Amino acid sequence: MNLNIESTYKLNNGLEIPILGFGTWDLRGKTALNATIWALESGYRLIDTASFYNNEVEVGEAIIANGISREDIFITTKVWETEMGYQNTINAFERSLNRLNVDYIDLYLIHWPRAKRLETWHAMETLYEEGRVKAIGVSNFKISHLDQILNNSEIIPTVNQIEFSPFLFQKELLEHCRDHNIKIEAYAPLTRTNKFNNPVIGEMSQKYEKSPAQILIRWGLQHHLVEIPRSSSKRHIKENADIFDFEIDINDMEKLDGLDEGFRAVEDPIFD
Repeated sequence: MNLNIESTYKLNNGLEIPILGFGTWDLRGKTALNATIWALESGYRLIDTASFYNNEVEVGEAIIANGISREDIFITTKVWETEMGYQNTINAFERSLNRLNVDYIDLYLIHWPRAKRLETWHAMETLYEEGRVKAIGVSNFKISHLDQILNNSEIIPTVNQIEFSPFLFQKELLEHCRDHNIKIEAYAPLTRTNKFNNPVIGEMSQKYEKSPAQILIRWGLQHHLVEIPRSSSKRHIKENADIFDFEIDINDMEKLDGLDEGFRAVEDPIFD
């Protein structure tokens, strides 16, 4: 796989999404501002935020501070569960635009599959049809949640952003998304460091002379996922992007695939 940090995948509506992004969950204030600046300096061009993260203002400030053209940055944000419903979603989108200080969003997601998700999706369809967002998608949706959207809407989600790692290898959901040309975007791909001491990860780290984080990110890229690791450390942000000078061989990929144990660093979206 001849990939680099500028590589992209084409979504089902034709929009190009960077294969590697920077997640900003739990980053606040100056920490969020600095981390986003460092990510952009390191070559990341996908920045993932959400209204719930309470850092959209800082993400917007970081984008301005770096002086990179708005068209060259892919911004993702999300509508939170308390903002769901048709008009509520339209209003939430406006607030996110204002906080980010931008004229459009590249990718807008439903953050969790709570009640009113169908109404929320129809509002997002309106935003997309008006050209105010370039792509719409979902986050934390399971097969039943996706099918509700697929069976009752005009527009297919472009993305399903879910927790995904070798320790949470959601094969059935991955296949269902691929069947409908929905791109999986992996959050918490580093297991929030919970599995860095796993002996198989250690073995791979030693073999490829890469950190556990780099092994986990590269594994996801070789499964054709969009990876969005997060960090507040300048060194780690840069290190997490340094994953394009090696490739995990097929036998080692299978060994990593076999680590699945249903481990979640984030709560399970078990909602009806």
